[in-house]
Amino acid sequence: MERTILLADMNSFFASVHQAVDPALRGKPVIVAGDPEKRHGIVLAASYEAKHRGIKTGMAVWEARRACPNGIFIKPQYHLYVDFSTRILEIMRDFTPLVEPFSIDEAFLDVSGSLKLFGPPLEIARKLKRRIREEVGVTCSVGIGPNKLLAKMAAGLQKPDGLVVLRKEDIPILIWPLPVRELFGVGTAYEKHLKKLNIHTIGDLAKYPPDLLRRKFGIYGAVLWHFANGMDSSRVDPDSLNSFKSMGQQITLPRDYRGSEIKTVILELSDLVAYRVRTGGYKGKTVVLTLRDTRLDWLSRRYTLPEYTDLASDISRAALHLLDRHWFPGSPVRLVGVTLTHLIPNRLEQMNLFGEKEKFKRVERACDYIRDRYGKGAILRAVSLINGRLEFVRS
Repeated sequence: MERTILLADMNSFFASVHQAVDPALRGKPVIVAGDPEKRHGIVLAASYEAKHRGIKTGMAVWEARRACPNGIFIKPQYHLYVDFSTRILEIMRDFTPLVEPFSIDEAFLDVSGSLKLFGPPLEIARKLKRRIREEVGVTCSVGIGPNKLLAKMAAGLQKPDGLVVLRKEDIPILIWPLPVRELFGVGTAYEKHLKKLNIHTIGDLAKYPPDLLRRKFGIYGAVLWHFANGMDSSRVDPDSLNSFKSMGQQITLPRDYRGSEIKTVILELSDLVAYRVRTGGYKGKTVVLTLRDTRLDWLSRRYTLPEYTDLASDISRAALHLLDRHWFPGSPVRLVGVTLTHLIPNRLEQMNLFGEKEKFKRVERACDYIRDRYGKGAILRAVSLINGRLEFVRS
């Protein structure tokens, strides 16, 4: 029996959340930036109105201000995004218990067993889109397919507020003509290697001898060939969040970043990772820093902390240590990723209520509360005010 899978992808999620909270922002160029008041902050998200003015994720704030002088810059409020994501997942579970979050703004739904209750796939998708729009206040693009891969690809074909059905027989017409970079699982580095084999479109990849791809790229070459031909047997797993081994965040930068700019990105990613880890009820012990340069060469290094943590200060300190130790000063970076691994449920860690560490935990959580309630700029480290710019403290 063929499955019916939906992938719902919220449109410009962070910016849309702020537009939903404040209706006066609707239809305006909203730009969510890590630190809008400082020139070295970066853009984390942008509304479609801002994207139409050339704003891209990872762009420096000063570049965004130049490209979009009338942009409305907002500091990120991660508690809002988690709250909206939770509400959206609750709506999805009204249609099926088989809901698998893919990211904070995307989720798969297996509605194969829900068709008799809610109607055909298109009707379910329309009902889902309408409820999310009316009850939460954001729009989403929905892809429908016989597997997770095709549902994911379909959702990306029509944005914003799209609805696309992608069947296996549609692949040669709708998918094969697309650039190979558009295939799920193909990043910039793989695109470069595939083009050396004269593979420029997804169709080129689908027709390439799979044995040669496996010989060239190993098992991942075979996976990409299956994806190009629309094949995916993975199931929608509603328990995926219960078995997290790591949580991370990465960002592709729109230009070369160097020195203190890289450190700024690391600090902001560490804040987001720590917030997600705390929200999920986890702690981790190993920090992984991932960097990619302009030649598409990757560097991934890890540092194991002496204790489990869910604090941004610990995560950023370890990541900055890895940067100083393994990245040549002045070398440009185009991608930065920060990940916390070896996660355990928060309750499994033995707490020392009277230790020095616990004092720092209470301080950072108190700071979280203040930022959540009054905005990120309501409380700053004193070192942030030195010479009018953010400084970095290393242990």
